[in-house]
Amino acid sequence: MANIGGNGENMSDDIQQNNILEVFNNGYFENIQNIIVAGDEVPMVGLEEAPGYEIEVNYNHFGANPPPEMNPVEDYFAQSNENSGSPLLYNPPSPQNSPGSESSTNAKLDHMNRASDLLVAVSIGADLNKNKIIEQAVEAMEELFKLAIMGEPLWQHNGNGGMETLNGFQYLKEFGSFDATMEQIMRMVEVGEPQCFLSYDCNCNFDQDVPSSFSKLNFEPLNIETSRETAFVEMNPMNIVQLLMDTKQWGTTFYSIVSRTTLLGVILENVDGSYNGVLQVMSVEFHQCTPLIPARQSYFARYCKKHTNGTWGVVDVSLENLFPYPQVQFRRRPSGCVIQEVGNRGSKVTWIEHVEVDNKSLHPLFRPIGSSGFAFSAKRWIATINRHCQWLTTSMARTAPTTDGVLIPQEGRGSLLKLAEKMTKNFFNNINSCSENVWSGLPQNFAAQDVRLRYGNILKVPGKPSGNIVIFTTSIQIPVPMEVLFDFLRHERTRNRWDLLSNQRHVRELVYVSNGENPGNRVSIMQVNSSPNKIEILYLQESYTDETGSYIVYAPMDIMAMSKILNGGNPKFVSILPSGFSIMPDKAPGQGDGAVGSILNLAFQSVDRLSNKEYMPPSTLKIIDAILSTTVASIKDAMLFGIR
Repeated sequence: MANIGGNGENMSDDIQQNNILEVFNNGYFENIQNIIVAGDEVPMVGLEEAPGYEIEVNYNHFGANPPPEMNPVEDYFAQSNENSGSPLLYNPPSPQNSPGSESSTNAKLDHMNRASDLLVAVSIGADLNKNKIIEQAVEAMEELFKLAIMGEPLWQHNGNGGMETLNGFQYLKEFGSFDATMEQIMRMVEVGEPQCFLSYDCNCNFDQDVPSSFSKLNFEPLNIETSRETAFVEMNPMNIVQLLMDTKQWGTTFYSIVSRTTLLGVILENVDGSYNGVLQVMSVEFHQCTPLIPARQSYFARYCKKHTNGTWGVVDVSLENLFPYPQVQFRRRPSGCVIQEVGNRGSKVTWIEHVEVDNKSLHPLFRPIGSSGFAFSAKRWIATINRHCQWLTTSMARTAPTTDGVLIPQEGRGSLLKLAEKMTKNFFNNINSCSENVWSGLPQNFAAQDVRLRYGNILKVPGKPSGNIVIFTTSIQIPVPMEVLFDFLRHERTRNRWDLLSNQRHVRELVYVSNGENPGNRVSIMQVNSSPNKIEILYLQESYTDETGSYIVYAPMDIMAMSKILNGGNPKFVSILPSGFSIMPDKAPGQGDGAVGSILNLAFQSVDRLSNKEYMPPSTLKIIDAILSTTVASIKDAMLFGIR
């Protein structure tokens, strides 16, 4: 540790300067050429092809020859690039192209969102609309409390260890209204006809004569996803309520789920200094840690109410029926949580997720876990808030020595944890499918399939040419348990099996800070040595796992910058380029036959001085392809053939 400790004085912008220079000089695209030849014989192994659909790409961003068999729109864009020499980043209009980026590749979508937000913000000011929102929110709160306390037959468990989900027909009997159309649906189900039991309220347009089969309906209904999870949370009810009602704090805490949140207006203010009775309108995007799962966008009212027994409720309910979209792809039915105080230590939280969603564009790889509702389940929200509580406990804990007896000063420990939090948040923000992230794909003649890439910010360093940050990602299925894959990727003993820059080098974990009881949940400093006395790379790494998923996020660090952080330097002055992995089960626990495997999402980012917003050279595309293909092949070899 003496090598990376040092004088803690002058904690200022020079931290950023040093680390940017180190990262700039040691980016993937320049160092990787010493490991992989970016020529015609780039290794083309590892990834399997997955079916999909066409996504929109702005061809003006990349100079290249057009792909074959383009439609007229593609042909129009290609004409302006016919003299360019770079392979075109595109997504082929065939079933072999992977879906999941439709909602994240349209550059105009974000502007549409902003305009819609403004329109709703103006509309909710009308007294008539306010009254409608209040009425809908009060009804939603009543439903939430009923859903929280009722058991079977309304709620049922899906298989051994599976989620608790709603029985749709029991829900209709309890909360729905039976008209002639609904009775016809019930009869169809009873006689075994194809079920279209997807949208409970059936706000759909049937033909004049009710059809005898759902295949003749003139609408495409939304899928229903429901789940309930009850758990103890080490936080008092008031703090949980504040966490949910403060939109900025809510978005910061649930950054692994929430990518964009906008408070559009407050309908009802608090009357007693608390959030009791507060009703606000929000616009939100929800995401998973991959661009292959489309983000879910919704307007909803969030209502907070304290009941007579001291129990709190926070409920969301969509407003698309009051402020209609041309096409609704996601709707939040009454969802939220009921919070009860448990002694002086914490709260019992019952979380309910009840949504309608269009899953047509869901990537086949994610279809089992997505269609089951597990990907955005109540279990995931509970796991995230518990992770937040663990992080708060870790941040406030006293310094403890590592196994080597190394002590980190309390100030340095706090700075290290804040920097790790900044790194992990950037990672999740960079690779999701929110409307602000515009993704493209590799051409067909590359080995890696289901690749998505985009430009990040431009990196400017005094005395150096500016460089573009390139972010690229892919996803694969590996038939091993999540915990096995997680331990392999996070551990220093096996890092040189998959990390190209650590290959045939010694990796050592210098320092770690535990985050909770699981030994794999930790913030670490990894040192990569090419020889006993020569440090090649320092990595800052955070790893975390729970039953809903795992992540391993890391970033290269300059020795001087790390030294100042460990002496209490300000993390906001450190430039950091996170890469890493997120892992999720390939199906919901208890779903179907066979063991639960893993879906691995890989994401890297680096500085490339050869690319710009108009042009990405073939060498860069080949290196991206080689990094992903080689890394995936190494991980698959280790997992499937026991090379660990």
